[in-house]
Amino acid sequence: MLALPRRPAPLKVRLMPIRRLPPETVNRIAAGEVVERPASAIKELVDNAIDAGATRIEVEAHGGGLTRILVADDGCGLSAEELPVAIERHATSKLAPDEDGLWDLLRIHTMGFRGEALPSIGSVARLTISSRAKGGHDAFSILVEGGSVGDVAPAAFPGPHGARIEVRDLFYATPARLKFMKSERAEALAITEEIKRQAMANESVGFSLDIDGRRILRLPAEHPGPQGRLARLANVLGREFQDNAIEIDQVRDGVRLSGFAGLPTYNRGNAAHQYLFVNGRPVRDRLLQGALRAAYADFLARDRHPTAALYVTLDPTEVDVNVHPAKAEVRFRDPALVRGLIVGALRHALAGAGHRASTTVATQALDSIRAQQSPFPGYQPGPSPAGFSAWCEGGWTPPTQRPMDLPGLNAVSARVEPNFGGELAEVVREAYTTVGFEDRPAPDYAAAPFDPVDFPLGAARAQVHETYIVAQTRDGMVIVDQHAAHERLVYERMKGEMATGGVARQTLLLPEVVDLDPAEAERVVARSEELASLGLVIESFGLGAVLVRETPALLGKTDAAALIRDIADDLAENGQALALKERLEEVCSTMACHGSVRAGRRLNGAEMNALLREMEATPHSGQCNHGRPTYVELKLADIEKLFGRR
Repeated sequence: MLALPRRPAPLKVRLMPIRRLPPETVNRIAAGEVVERPASAIKELVDNAIDAGATRIEVEAHGGGLTRILVADDGCGLSAEELPVAIERHATSKLAPDEDGLWDLLRIHTMGFRGEALPSIGSVARLTISSRAKGGHDAFSILVEGGSVGDVAPAAFPGPHGARIEVRDLFYATPARLKFMKSERAEALAITEEIKRQAMANESVGFSLDIDGRRILRLPAEHPGPQGRLARLANVLGREFQDNAIEIDQVRDGVRLSGFAGLPTYNRGNAAHQYLFVNGRPVRDRLLQGALRAAYADFLARDRHPTAALYVTLDPTEVDVNVHPAKAEVRFRDPALVRGLIVGALRHALAGAGHRASTTVATQALDSIRAQQSPFPGYQPGPSPAGFSAWCEGGWTPPTQRPMDLPGLNAVSARVEPNFGGELAEVVREAYTTVGFEDRPAPDYAAAPFDPVDFPLGAARAQVHETYIVAQTRDGMVIVDQHAAHERLVYERMKGEMATGGVARQTLLLPEVVDLDPAEAERVVARSEELASLGLVIESFGLGAVLVRETPALLGKTDAAALIRDIADDLAENGQALALKERLEEVCSTMACHGSVRAGRRLNGAEMNALLREMEATPHSGQCNHGRPTYVELKLADIEKLFGRR
């Protein structure tokens, strides 16, 4: 007879009576949410300084912020009566009752409002607050050690008004938290990143940061407005960002989006240089990353990421900033509106950039050229003639000796392009037809005398290796990858045709039923009209099922079930059906790649000039469909530096 396994005895839980926690323990529990690491404490103190009207904020940190933190500002300061109240939990000057005595948490106009920062820091560290109130004569200070509050006492203060908050031995009262801290270097980097975010959000406030006695940041106050903001962003993100940034300024339904975004060819390997600010508050939100991905989907490879600093301004009642004690997360009342505004504004700005490519493309090319060895690797200079030094000292320069004679160097080129005028006008029109631009008006060179080097991309002078077009501009030269450039032109035309004429559909012989989670199916069916405009016809098929009747003809034979599931995932994460759009655009990109002028095809001068003119008239032509630049522009001054002429 088999013995049945014994059932394990239930665990005995000893019930304890309910107790009220002492205030010190309550403060330390709450401090774990507000003060996660030294950078969190600095964020809270800087928020208070900004709310106090500071125009200059100085930050010092030692030992990764665990040994000492000092935040000094020139704000309105605190009086002797306010100091003991400021370190009480949920005591704040940021909120006030309305006429009916109600406290409204939806109309938050300040950075802080919870009244938790100072008591939380004081409960886990040694906190000293010194301050002189604006208009006051005397300064006072108060000390809090591990939640124990000292008396208010007179203190020395260097400025006419403001506050100096010093935090020593952070987390000494909660030793367990110290075990979870990263290295001093990692904590110092987090502090630097936090100050950069605060500085980008408040360009009219000057910031300074010293870590372990070393000067890290010195950011003077800038004039409020786009120019001052761009100058601040340049000081934080680098001058290259300023040279390659596109200004954003759009308003939709009471929501304003401003800021700057980088050109597609100015990209990074990760998303660390994407910043979002809501009503002046630095926040981290997946909404931004999803919107940027959608806006730059046509221009970047999947492993590259754009740079951007975007500022959303809207009515405080339309956004909830009370989601988390750290106030780094927000919740929009209408997230689809904000996301649509970000995507639309970015695409509009990128279209306005035209064929512009980032300046870093030319810089990288020049750095690559400088890194190469002599263009004559086989040439070894011989020994200097006897007395060569004496000749030079005497002021006589020996004749220039060439390392080798290049055959054909002085010969006349076999290709002679016709002069620009009536004869070339007809040639150019014929070239437009040859490269597939017959529906575009060709420049009429016979109408008025015009030197083509004055065009943005200049006049074509040669074709190298049947792949690269070399053009001369008024102040430099341009090298164009003919295949990449024409691929972008064809792709933009196909997208335009798809947008105006709709997407052709193919009817499935047997409609396919796709099983989903009921919530996912509901989200997908709710977007059926949008999907139909992209060539995907679906309908509800009971609880948790979607019936697919037609698919986009461009996709050919496709896995409808996988496509629907990808769309459901996109709707859950980003609020838009990016999967279908990306697949259609990928097909268009592939077709454009195969239908464009290939590398290795010889073009005549008129055809090359036709390609240059079409690039100038086509948005986004500065990069191919994979995010690589289509041309490199070298200024004459840079070329002269390569040859030692400057």
